[in-house]
Amino acid sequence: MQVHEIREKYIHFFTQRGHKQIPSAFLIPENDPTTLFTGSGMQPLIPYLLGETHPMGTRLVNSQQCFRSGDIEEVGDNRHTTFFEMLGNWSLGDYFKDEQIPWIFEFLTKVIGLSPDRLYVSVYQGNEKLSLPKDRTSAHIWEKMFQEKGVSYGIVESVIEKGMGEEGRIFYYDEKKNWWSRVGLPQNMPEGEPGGPDSEVFWDFGKEYQFHEHSIFANQPCHPNCDCGRFMEIGNNVFMEYLKKNDAFEKLPKRNVDFGGGLMRIAAASIDNPDVFLVDIFDQARKILEEKSKCFYGENIEQTRAMRIILDHIQATVFLLSYGVLPSNKDQGYFVRRLIRRSIYFGDHLGIGQTFISSVANAFIDSYSSITFQMIGKQEMIIKEIEQEEERFRKTLQKGEKEFEKMIEQNQKITGQQAFILYSTYGFPLELTEEILQDKGLYVDKEEFKNEFEKHKELSRSGSVQKFAGGLVDHSDQTIALHTATHLLLQALREVLGDHVQQKGSNITEKRLRLDFSHPEKVNDEQLVMIEKIVNNAIKNDLPVQSKILSIEEAKKLGAIGVFEEKYKELGGKVKVYFIGNQETGFFSKEVCGGPHITKLGDLGHFKIDKESAVAAGIRRIKAVLERG
Repeated sequence: MQVHEIREKYIHFFTQRGHKQIPSAFLIPENDPTTLFTGSGMQPLIPYLLGETHPMGTRLVNSQQCFRSGDIEEVGDNRHTTFFEMLGNWSLGDYFKDEQIPWIFEFLTKVIGLSPDRLYVSVYQGNEKLSLPKDRTSAHIWEKMFQEKGVSYGIVESVIEKGMGEEGRIFYYDEKKNWWSRVGLPQNMPEGEPGGPDSEVFWDFGKEYQFHEHSIFANQPCHPNCDCGRFMEIGNNVFMEYLKKNDAFEKLPKRNVDFGGGLMRIAAASIDNPDVFLVDIFDQARKILEEKSKCFYGENIEQTRAMRIILDHIQATVFLLSYGVLPSNKDQGYFVRRLIRRSIYFGDHLGIGQTFISSVANAFIDSYSSITFQMIGKQEMIIKEIEQEEERFRKTLQKGEKEFEKMIEQNQKITGQQAFILYSTYGFPLELTEEILQDKGLYVDKEEFKNEFEKHKELSRSGSVQKFAGGLVDHSDQTIALHTATHLLLQALREVLGDHVQQKGSNITEKRLRLDFSHPEKVNDEQLVMIEKIVNNAIKNDLPVQSKILSIEEAKKLGAIGVFEEKYKELGGKVKVYFIGNQETGFFSKEVCGGPHITKLGDLGHFKIDKESAVAAGIRRIKAVLERG
């Protein structure tokens, strides 16, 4: 079954069961400053999983585009990709395990046609110390599903130590495998973070694939979650019913279901081959690589690995560029640059020796243009950026090669630290350094390089935590208050500077708010005083805050400000509009937002602007705090 066909059938299956289709959120998160990219289907839905009312109701379905930068180094085997689509359905306080598990089982076996005797599942074994119970309910439901199909359904309690056994079908795992929250283990969850046990579904490709391309696992017990190569996770049912509070777990007021299924992985199961790069979405690009390189996919493991890296990286690059993320040395742009440059290196490794990335990119654009709105009209820009980045990288490589020769002349070797300098400063992938050294009969200390790389990652992570800390994701009282104050600030800016002011980004921590907005010149001191005064008057008047779910047309008619994307119009979506003030005296502001917000402005305290500065041409930034006596 083809990728686009599976996506369409999944959406249809759940809309037939009362779900409303919602659009794929942007790959660059909106109102979530804690991460650079959207990495899961549930990430954009956090406010609603925590209790906010979704404009489209309590049953939702979509196919979410995702990018996980942390998986770049993993790409090269037959299943890891940085870009992927996650099929998702959600219940926001509606149905739960009794409906979700049978539906997923029906979709996989009846709609996709997967044989039930090749499906294996996992459930959460609980944690007594954390007072988290064993998920026997999910296990019993799975038992019933397999029983109805005449499939053996043995339960394995200690799977990791013992392996799967002959009759194993349902497996209990601890929180390292079967607990879901955005931060991982339940004990690591911050205050206000939702999570819960999950139940994963695996496809068995057969014993002939055991240890296939995964020989390092040959001496370990085999089970569905062992990574030996035989099994592949194709879906995960998250039963989100807990909230971390005061170092303990409380039940959420409304239990939620969050399902995520890898679209390309389900496609791989449907063709019964564990190599996701053999599903149809890669066919055209893969053929181009074979023609350019004169290498044939699957014949040589190193050449195949290089092809997989290029296929994944260019697919991800096409999508990131389509969202306006251009190659640069920081934030999201850094990863676009890295993806393109790694692709160039591995293309050289295949002996292509010519510009090839744009033709591979065109193949992906052709494959996706009919089903992704953001590709429309972007082809010329995408190809131009890729070609310019390749030209820049070729020049950088020349500089790096000169520096490389200097290092060799001085020390007759390249240390791990020097290899990292070549990597971080000149864009030399470690693989390139190793290859050049090999030709000279030398080698690089990979362990030292790894240590330097980890130091760099830790520094980057610390900087990222400082830069993107908190935000709406923690939903603390102070963060919610600052989020509400951001609405007041935007409206005050429009009153003082003019209606041309539009929000261009925000970052909210527990300590301060930061708002980027369109304005052609510096906001002077007199204007800043006026802006502060308008915000504080609204707070002093203790204006009420309320929300309504409206159609896009209704929201526009009422004068609500916000971004009204074509994708919402195409899907007949609705939006949530927050009103500050009273209709009788005139609303202070009307703005499209997912929330959450406080209900009375009098609880905010005193608003104070700390700093106003430039961000880019035509974009200014204000940082402000709330002072509470």
